[in-house]
This record gives sequence, structure tokens and C-alpha cells, in this order.
Amino acid sequence: MGKLKTIFTNFRVLLLLGMLLLALIAIRPEPWRDGVAIRSVLKNSSAEYAGIQNPKPGASLMSREVILALNGEEIRDVADYEQVTRSLVLNQTVLLKTNRQTYRLTTQPQIVRIPLNETELQPVERVVKVQREVNGTLQEIEDIVVEMQSVPKVRTEIIGVADIGLRIGTAPRSNIRKGLDLEGGTRVLLQPEEPLSTENMDFLLENMRLRLNNYGLSDMVLRSVKDLEGNQFVLVEIAGATQEDVEELLAKQGKFEAKIGNRTVFIGGQDITYVCRSAECAGIDPQSGCNSDGQSWFCRFRFSISLSPGAAQRQADITQDLDVITENGEQYLSQKLTLILDNVPVDTLAIGADLKGRAVTDIAISGSGTGTTQEQAVFDSLLNMKKLQTVLITGSLPVKLRMVKIDSISPQLGEEFVRSTWLIGILSMIAVAAVMATRYRRWQISVPIMVTLISEITLMLGFAALVRWNLDLAALAGIIVATGTGVNDQVVITDEALRKEGDRLITWKEKFKKAFFIVFVAYAALVVAMLPLMFAGAGLLKGFAFTTIVGITVGVLITRPAYAAVVEMLVKE
Repeated sequence: MGKLKTIFTNFRVLLLLGMLLLALIAIRPEPWRDGVAIRSVLKNSSAEYAGIQNPKPGASLMSREVILALNGEEIRDVADYEQVTRSLVLNQTVLLKTNRQTYRLTTQPQIVRIPLNETELQPVERVVKVQREVNGTLQEIEDIVVEMQSVPKVRTEIIGVADIGLRIGTAPRSNIRKGLDLEGGTRVLLQPEEPLSTENMDFLLENMRLRLNNYGLSDMVLRSVKDLEGNQFVLVEIAGATQEDVEELLAKQGKFEAKIGNRTVFIGGQDITYVCRSAECAGIDPQSGCNSDGQSWFCRFRFSISLSPGAAQRQADITQDLDVITENGEQYLSQKLTLILDNVPVDTLAIGADLKGRAVTDIAISGSGTGTTQEQAVFDSLLNMKKLQTVLITGSLPVKLRMVKIDSISPQLGEEFVRSTWLIGILSMIAVAAVMATRYRRWQISVPIMVTLISEITLMLGFAALVRWNLDLAALAGIIVATGTGVNDQVVITDEALRKEGDRLITWKEKFKKAFFIVFVAYAALVVAMLPLMFAGAGLLKGFAFTTIVGITVGVLITRPAYAAVVEMLVKE
């Protein structure tokens, strides 16, 4: 008991225990959790109208809203959810119970594609068939699809089926994010046809992110990467999306248009000749600035754009007959300008009364942001401005993209990877325990080695959950390398602790000084070896290099010193 008290009052051991506690809080494991989580909410769907929020990309996995029941039926997994939704029909009222509240929704038609044999069906028969399918259940639609896929000379027909506008997945049981290799989905590597500046690359990523979010694909990773030669790439990873979906979305240029009522004013890529992004003509409006009502702050932004002469004339013709109204002391036209991206409205803007009937090519776009403090209001205002700038530029990307590589992994294969990883990990730890027990034949050494091994894995997973790092196969390989290096370092520390040199008395300080010299040299060599892999293969090996560096750093700074302290106290006579 005296040794145990000494161990658990040692600073290095207490540091390890504290870090383990923080790692468990970051991971937040709940292996018993059931239900399905909402991964995304489609735009203009019944789910969005009911108030269901789209998960924020930066939010933790365990904070996602989980569906518990649908129309009184308990939802334990994805299969239960799909079984209930197959029986839905159009305009049906649906009660959706989540871990936050209960929603009342009405099913809407979801646009899907089914194959039709146009050569054999008469026009009237096609209308009847489509009408029947629109009013049918999802299961009936799927049966027809299977039947029609075997018919030759098939073409695609667009119809609607009952849907509530949710994209779901198995409820997460921890905050550890799994990459596509483990969860399933599609990875695409795109290369710009010409080099991009940092500013243009940022706007390219914002354009693509906005467009993919517009299709309800919010559970994704989108980042710029480079290879060892400095070539630029865009890496897109979308969980739960098929290869065909991603290819269709990324291959299209995109369509942006602005309308007043049902009349198009200008189209992105051909009518917008310039969008200001510099501080000289974009930022917080100097005339309005920021104001407070005592409880919150409001800041207005302003930036300029240039239209083609044809678009300016269309604006003049459309606004000529609009009325002038007054809101909050400001005069605006009676109709607003609606911004539409890929046929989906994304924003509306009030039109200043001074633009009525005028063919102006240089106009100013303004909006506002709010916050509890002036700093927060400024940040929100500038964020809204950047979003509007991105929308206006969409359809006119700074450069064309070439699809270099596309990988698609099924969720079933990802589940098999996870099971295999757990099995291999358990077998590896059993093998290490057996070797250590055979080598030293002392529980005072073999048990601390295993505890340290498990602690390092927990700390790495906790760090990954904290920084929201996606663990794919490459990252898991990095964890294996880091833990293997940890076992090797512990063997070095143990051998030095047990070493004797004849009659000369070797102090523990001398033993650990020599051991940690070897440990730090090995650490430095491995870090230097991993750094080039951060950029190799267009960044696809970054997970391996990053996880390895984090793992060995955690070991050298936290677990190795704690292990040395424990060994000294248990072995020292």
C-alpha cells in the first residue's frame, strides 16, 4: 500500500491520470447508445420548415440530434428508420421524436430519377405511370425501379416520392470521427488547371463547400493539399455519398442567378463582371457602422459589384414599375432580389429605392450581422459578407478543375475494417503482454507496460476527438507505429533500470538519463522521417504522419516519464 500511495502521488503519474481524464471527456464514449443521428437537412424540406437544424460542421459528433421514434415506432438503427419511411405517402403528417424535442412534419415529394422505356410507353400511359408513382409509397417506387432497370433502351424520368428531407446515419457512440475508409463514402482528388493564389484557393473552397451544402451534403471534408513537388490539389471527402452523386456535383460548373419575382436580373459567370473582395471596397459600412440597442450589437457590411450593361438594363426594366416602401427609416423597392444557386434560393436582398429604373453597372451590396458584443457583431457581419461574395462568384470559379482520382468505399466494407482493426489491436496487445511476461517474468514490469500501452492509445484517440481529426486506415497505421515505438522505448527504459555494471553502483538518475537519451534520439529521427509524408501523395498520407507524430510526442512528454517513475518505485529495492 505504501508503494501504491507513492505512485499515485507522483507528479508524472498524476499528470498522466489528468490527461487520461481529459481524453475520456473529449472522447465521451457511450457504447450502449441506440438510434440514428441527423447528418444533414435538405434545403426547403419539411424537416427544415419544422425547425430541425442542420448539424454544424465543427460541432462534436455526440452533440448531433438523434432520432428516437418516427410515427410512434421506436428507431433503434438505420434499418428501423428506412422501414418506417418506406411506408410514407405524400402529404402525410409525421411525428418525429428526437433527443431534443418532438417535431410535426408533412411529407413532400423528393425528386428522384427512375428509368422509363420511352419507346414502348405512349405519352398518356407515361403520365398515368408517373402520377401513380408520385402518389405511391417509397417501397412501390423502388419495386418499379428494379422492374424497369431490366428493360432495354431505358431513359431517365424525374418523379417525386414521399420524403421528409433528412439524411441520417447510425448514432455516434463517441466523438471519434471515422474517415471514409471506416465509415464509407467517396473521396475525390481535384487539381486546378493553373496555379491559384491563397485568396483564390480560399474562395474556390468556399464556392465548393457552399454548393455541396446546398445539396444537403454537410458531413464532408474539403481542404487544399499539396504534393512534394508543390502541385495544388483539392481533396473532397463526403461520407455516405455515392461515387455517381459526387461526380455529378463536382463535374458541373454550377448555376447561379438573381431574380426579382420570376424575372432573371443577372446570371453568375456572364453578367457579374467583378466582385470586390479587398479592404478598399468591402467591409463594415463606414456610414452605418455598428450600433447597440442595449442588449445586442448590429453591424452593417457593404461591398461593390459590377454588372454587364445587359444585366444593368434588365434591372432597370424590371424595377421600373416597382413601388417604393419604407422600412426602419430606409427606402426600398417593394420586391426583393433573390439569389438562387443550382435552382435553390440561398439568400434575399432588399433593393435600394435609388436603383429604381436605373441601368447602373456598379452597385453596392449590403447586409448586417449581430452579436452580444461589438466584436461578435463585426465577426458575424464579415462572415455574412463573405458568404454573399461567395454566392455571387459561384458559377465563375477562378479556374477549372480536373478530376485526378476518385475512390468509393461502401459502409459495409468500412464496418469490416473497424471490426478487423479491433481484432488486430486486441491480438497485438495480448502478444505484447505475453512477450513482456516471458522476457521479464515480473508483474511489476509487464503490468505497467500494458497500462502505459493502453494509456497512449487513449490519449491519441482523445486528441483526435478534441481536434476533430478523421481517423482513417492511414491514421490507424500511425497509431500502431506510435504504440509500437512506445513499447520499444519502455523496453529500453526497463533494460536500463535493471542493468548492473559489476560492483559499481549506478544511480537511477544515470540509468534514466541514458535511457531517455536513446528515447529522444529515436523520437527526433522518427519525426524527421514523418514530416515529408505530411505532403506525400497529395496529402493522402497526412493522417499517418500526423497521428504518428502526435502519438510519439504524447509518449515522450507524458507516458514514458510516468512509466519510468512507476518502474523506479516498483523495482527499486
